[in-house]
Amino acid sequence: MRRSLQWRLSLTLSAAVLLAALVAAAIAFFLGYHEATELQDDILRQIAALAAHDASAGGRIGSPAAPRGTDDLDNAESYITIIRLPENTLPHWLAADLPAGFHTLRADGERLRVFKRAGPEGRATVVAQPTEVRDEIGLTAARHTLVPLLLLPLLMVWMILRIVRRELAPVRRLAAHLDAQPAERPRALADTGVPSEIRPFVLAINRLLERVGVLMDQQRRFVADAAHELRSPLTALAVQARNLREAATPEAMRERVEPLQAGIARAHQLTEQLLSLARVQAGPAPNLPIDVAALARELIADYLPLAEARGIDLGLDERAPVRIEAARETLRLVLKNGLENALKYTPSGGEVTVRLAADAGAAVIDILDDGPGIPAAERARVFDPFYRTLGTNGGGSGLGLAIAREAAASLGGSLSLLDRTPKAGLIFRYRHGHRSS
Repeated sequence: MRRSLQWRLSLTLSAAVLLAALVAAAIAFFLGYHEATELQDDILRQIAALAAHDASAGGRIGSPAAPRGTDDLDNAESYITIIRLPENTLPHWLAADLPAGFHTLRADGERLRVFKRAGPEGRATVVAQPTEVRDEIGLTAARHTLVPLLLLPLLMVWMILRIVRRELAPVRRLAAHLDAQPAERPRALADTGVPSEIRPFVLAINRLLERVGVLMDQQRRFVADAAHELRSPLTALAVQARNLREAATPEAMRERVEPLQAGIARAHQLTEQLLSLARVQAGPAPNLPIDVAALARELIADYLPLAEARGIDLGLDERAPVRIEAARETLRLVLKNGLENALKYTPSGGEVTVRLAADAGAAVIDILDDGPGIPAAERARVFDPFYRTLGTNGGGSGLGLAIAREAAASLGGSLSLLDRTPKAGLIFRYRHGHRSS
C-alpha cells in the first residue's frame, strides 16, 4: 500500500486539504469571534448614545426598579447595566477618573466590558456588560462559521479519492493491455487518450517492445540457422558411421575413420562456438586490469603449433604498452576468433601479426594477415551468424566474427575489418575506448 501511487497521491492531497481546512477554520473562528465582539462593542456604543439622548430629553431607559439609580437591560441575550453620571451612584468597581472609551474591568470576581461616553458639563454615560455573556455570544457566532468549513473538507477528500482513481484508470488499462500481450509477438501499446505525463512512458515501452520483437526475430533466425548448421555435420556423421560399419577390411576402416573424425571435430567446434556466443550474450564478467601484451603472447603460444604446421609466420608487434580494464576471458574470445580466422585464410608461407598500439588514449589491437581479404561490400555481412563469403573453403561455420562482434560490444569496444596496405590482406581491428593507467 505504501508503494501505491494512487494511495500516496490521495493521502497527500487529502492531508493538504485537511491542513488547509484546519488553518482556514482557525482563522474563520478567530475572525468570527472578533467580529462578534466588535458587534457587541458597537451595541454598547449605541446604547450609551441612546441613553445619553434620553437623559438629555428627560426620558428614561431600562427598568423603573433598577437598583442604586441604575438602569438594567436584562433579556435572554445580554445583561447590560447603564449608569448616568453624576446622577447615579458610582459603583465601587468604577473609578471616577476613568477615561472615555472601552475598558475591561473586574467587579466582584466578574469581568465586565465597559464603555464610557463623555457628555457636556461633566456628565457621562457608562454602559457595562459581563464578558461571559459577550464570550458566549461570540463563540456561538464563531461556531456557526465552522460548520461549512468542517463539512467541506470531508466532501473534498471524497472527491479527491474519486478523481485520483478516475485519472489513474488509463494506467490500469495500459497494464491490463500489456498483460494480455502474446509473449511470442508483443504489440505496441495505443497512445491515444493517454495523459501527456504517461505518454513518454508508453512510447518508451513501445520502443522496448520493438527492440524485443527485433531481438526475438533474430533469435528465431539464429536458432533456425544453428539447427541447419548442426544438421549437416550430424547427417554426415551418421553416413560415415554407417560406412564405417560396412568396411570389409582394416584398411578401408582406417580410410573411413578419418572423415568421421573430421566431422566430429567440426561438430565439436560448432558446439563450442554456440556455447561461447551464449556466454557472451549472457553478460560480461567483471572488469579487471589486463596486460594485453601478455594475453597476446599466451594466444600466440597456443596457436604457434598450428601456424608452424601450415608454414605461417606468427608474431607480435608491440608498438606501445597497452593495459585496459575489461573482462579477460571476453577479450581473449575476441582476439581468439580474429586469430583463428587469420590463420585459416592465410596461405602457406604467409604471415600473421598481432600488433598493439595506442591512439588518442584508446587501445588498438590489430591482427594482420596476408590472405585474400574480404570484399568491402561484404564486410558488414560477415558479422552475421553463419554467413560465409563465396569462394571460401575454410570449413568454418560462419560464427567466429559474429561471436567476436558480440564480445567486443559487451566490452564497450568496437570491431572493424580494414584493408591492409601496402601489402595485400586484411586487418582485424579491436578498439577499446580507453586504456588504464
